[in-house]
Amino acid sequence: MTMPEILELARALGVRVQGLTKAEAIRAIQQAEGNFDCFGRASSGFCDQYGCLFHEDCMAESTSRNQTRNAR
Repeated sequence: MTMPEILELARALGVRVQGLTKAEAIRAIQQAEGNFDCFGRASSGFCDQYGCLFHEDCMAESTSRNQTRNAR
């Protein structure tokens, strides 16, 4: 999901995301929707929240984050 799409969704939900990173904005939206604010935190590389709007981006972010952590 692009940042303009995230901003539009945040605006529709009344969530203030100005000055937040993409991950922080998504987590704020997840909280506003009543979901876990877990974007990018699937450390095991698994997430069962398949209905989440951000699932695909989240798994990519989590995988990237885990690869960076494992490379150290």
